[in-house]
Amino acid sequence: MTEPGGLLGYRMAKALLANPLHHAYDIEVDGLDRVPAGAVILAANHRSFMDSIFLALVMNRPVSFLAKAEYFDRRTTAWFFRSTGQIPLRRGSPAGARRALETAGDLLRGGGVVGVYPEGTRSRDGLLHRGHLGPARLALASGAPIVPVGLVGTDRVQSPDQRLPRLRKRVEARFGEPLRLDPQEANLRDFTDRMMADIGELCGQEHTDRYAQLVARVPELD
Repeated sequence: MTEPGGLLGYRMAKALLANPLHHAYDIEVDGLDRVPAGAVILAANHRSFMDSIFLALVMNRPVSFLAKAEYFDRRTTAWFFRSTGQIPLRRGSPAGARRALETAGDLLRGGGVVGVYPEGTRSRDGLLHRGHLGPARLALASGAPIVPVGLVGTDRVQSPDQRLPRLRKRVEARFGEPLRLDPQEANLRDFTDRMMADIGELCGQEHTDRYAQLVARVPELD
């Protein structure tokens, strides 16, 4: 489960950032009532560093995101990610991926909320890329449902190559119907493709069967 210090840090960060963000951006939320109580996995498209901030902002419960481990290696960002209970994921490391999924599984077994980006990295070409199987494996191991999420407009706030966010932009967070993986009929690829199709309908991005890592030129996670 998320440590008490992480939960406290999360609440403090949200309390400090909520009002300034709501004043700086036009944020619209649709379907938040579709997120069930108890353990749940939020699976969203990934266009911007700001995705996690906006998704956490609109949720009424703490969210622990699987975040790239490099953020935990940098002094400028490590304190924030550790204090808010985020989960480091070392891309290209099978052992690191297993540790991250184990940590996420523990949090879900305690009734928590985990945020994931099935594409594995931010989309740099605006397309919705092929999903990795990690979220489906996590759902299968934990029994938690996956709620697909479409984030719209976060790339206009801060694109992958942009250093600072732009203000006065419109952002939408659209929540879909929960998806449950039947252990008796578990086909991880089919389930993942269905999940990505739902995310695509919510965010409106065109889908491609290419992995985002091939576009970003970093190692694949599968």
